[in-house]
Amino acid sequence: MVFAGCGSVVVNLNYEKVVTFPGIAITWGLVVMVLVYSLGHVSGAHFNPAVTIAFATCKRFPWRQVPAYIMAQVLGSTLASGALRLIFTGHENRFPGTMPAGSNFQSFALEFVITFYLMFVISGVATDNRAIGDLAGLAVGSTVTLNVLCVGVISGASMNPARSLGPAIVHGKFKSLWIYIVAPILGTICGAWVYNIIRFTDQPFHELTKSGSFVRLTRSSGTSRSSNSS
Repeated sequence: MVFAGCGSVVVNLNYEKVVTFPGIAITWGLVVMVLVYSLGHVSGAHFNPAVTIAFATCKRFPWRQVPAYIMAQVLGSTLASGALRLIFTGHENRFPGTMPAGSNFQSFALEFVITFYLMFVISGVATDNRAIGDLAGLAVGSTVTLNVLCVGVISGASMNPARSLGPAIVHGKFKSLWIYIVAPILGTICGAWVYNIIRFTDQPFHELTKSGSFVRLTRSSGTSRSSNSS
């Protein structure tokens, strides 16, 4: 995810902005969508430490697995950022991380809002078996694209601590990094809990959170709809 997303940023900076800002937003959305569909049945489509932590707070994901997932996410981001730095050397060595364009408060607020929005959507398509599971990847990827288009030029639209940590570690740029760790975690936790509070269903909560992946949710949703039709 980071290789494709940050790669589009580096290419855009080095080659006369050929990718364009909307192109970068679409790249992030597409890579998230592709990964959800290709790996959702393997790992539950967890590419974001903030999302993993938010699911754990809702008892949607086991706490004992959280450290391993976060380490894998940060390691993957760091390796991807390192690969980009090795490929684009010299004057092409550009920082593809996230930095506030305005004040820290402004970026913190924006990161909180967009991660709240992202987690609200994820909770809707991934923890509620009444949702159309086949569209989970499209819904999440579209949300990422929308968020980048809305606030990318101001805060960088990280939404993901690992996405910001990898480039920061490789390039040694840690200024305002705390924003992209704290705000997404708070935003996703609030987004997950707000969705759980406003959901309306007669089914017990544990019945809505049995599945650990988008694919299994899709199958269970299909079975449920078939039974209801019968």
